[in-house]
Amino acid sequence: MGHAEFIPILLKGAAISLLIAAASSLVAVMLAFIAGLARLSPFRTMRWAAACYVECFRGTSLLVQLFWMFYVLPHFGILLPPYVVAVAALGLNMGAYGSEVVRGAIVSVPHVQIEATIALNMTKRLAMRRILLPQALLTMLLPAGNLLIILFKSTSIVSLITIHDLAFNAYNLNIQTFATVPIYLSTLLIYFVIAQAIALSVAALYRALDRGRSGRLA
Repeated sequence: MGHAEFIPILLKGAAISLLIAAASSLVAVMLAFIAGLARLSPFRTMRWAAACYVECFRGTSLLVQLFWMFYVLPHFGILLPPYVVAVAALGLNMGAYGSEVVRGAIVSVPHVQIEATIALNMTKRLAMRRILLPQALLTMLLPAGNLLIILFKSTSIVSLITIHDLAFNAYNLNIQTFATVPIYLSTLLIYFVIAQAIALSVAALYRALDRGRSGRLA
């Protein structure tokens, strides 16, 4: 097998990695907002439940979480397909980290804005939707972009539960050909290029939104 033949196989694995990252990011964003807002809830039970989720998934290894869902849950009668496990584990883990980004961004909104919503007799829900979240979203964007890059790179561990992602295909090619240097150099470059593409896309979106906000304020 020539070196040029490695690339299509690696790119096929990269496509699977991207699909898993995309699906996981949707789960992570949803959980990040739910847990982040729950951490700010006036209800102690909601704050406690959100804190338990965040600390549990931040305080334990993503790899162990993945193995637990794939190998341990079947002992309790819960058998999930590998792709579902991959998306769930990555989404739950990154959602926990993302919740702190959401919470921190909302808390960072100047207190005078909150006072203004009170003066306008807005309900807390309306103030959150119309005033606080729109301002916090821009603050969240760059840290969320970093988490998205980490999430994509973390997809490499799903190869351990039989998913034919980029890391899995690279390992198999190496076993078959022993062309270790070109295979893993190509794999490294693919991860790097995709991570840079994500970073540049998020940065471009941030600049566009920032210009839009500056234009509205002018």
